[in-house]
Amino acid sequence: MGHIHLVRLPNTPPWNAVVDLLGSHAQTDEIVAATARAAEHTLSQATSDPGLRHSFWLLTQLPLAARSPDFAARLRDLNVYAGSAPTWLSLSAAFQDAVDAKTRRARGKTDLGEMAQLAAAEALTTVLAADLPGLVETTSEDVRYVLGKLAAPDRFAKLSRDFFALLVNRNLEYFLSRALADHIGPGRSFGSLGEHTAFREALAQRCYEAALVVEAASGEWYSTTNWQGAITPAKAAGFIHVAFRKLREELQRRAADV
Repeated sequence: MGHIHLVRLPNTPPWNAVVDLLGSHAQTDEIVAATARAAEHTLSQATSDPGLRHSFWLLTQLPLAARSPDFAARLRDLNVYAGSAPTWLSLSAAFQDAVDAKTRRARGKTDLGEMAQLAAAEALTTVLAADLPGLVETTSEDVRYVLGKLAAPDRFAKLSRDFFALLVNRNLEYFLSRALADHIGPGRSFGSLGEHTAFREALAQRCYEAALVVEAASGEWYSTTNWQGAITPAKAAGFIHVAFRKLREELQRRAADV
C-alpha cells in the first residue's frame, strides 16, 4: 500500500467480531463477510473524500481527452501535465500529480484518497495493458488510441468496475493488515504465508465479484451523462455515491448468504 499508514482495527463490536474469527480458524468466506459488515460505516462515509472524487472524475475525463483534437492540450486543461506527446508512464505520473495537487488545495489528503489514486492508476494500467503491446515500448499515439476506446460505454463500465473493486479491496485490507499479521504461523488461522496470500486473493476476488453491480450501472450513466452535456465533478461525485451504495448493499447481501 505504498506509504499508507497501517492502523489498528477500530475497537467496535463488528471489528471485534472480525478479530474473533481470525483467531478461531474461521473459513475465508466468514471472515470476508464479517469484514464487509464491519466496514459498512467506513464505506458509507467514503463518498465525501476529495481525493476519491477527483480520481474518479479524472477517470471519466481521460478517455474523452484522448478523443479530442489536441490530446496534450486537453490534458493540460485537466491539470494533467503529461508532456506534448503523452506516454503511459508520463500520463500515469501526471494523473497522480493532478490528484495530489487537488487534495493539497482542498487540504483534504487522506489515506482513502491515496487508496483511490492507487486504485485508479492500477485500474487504468490493467485495462490499457489488455490492448497495448507493452506499457514501456508504446508510443503516444498507441496510448491515445487505446485510452480513447475507453470512452465507449461498455469499456468505461469495465474500467469503473476495476476501480471500485480495487478501492474497496484496498479499504478492507487497510483495516485488516495489522490484525492479519498476528494470525500467521503454525497453529494459527493462516499456517503459512501461502495461506495468508490465498486469503488476500479471495478477498480481492469477492470485491471484484461484488463490483459487478457498478459495472452494470456505470456504462449507461457514462453514456447518458455525456450525451446530456458533460460529466462535471459534481455529477461524478453523485455517481460515486450511487456506486458505493450499490457496493454496500451487494456486500451485505453476500455476507448474509454466508
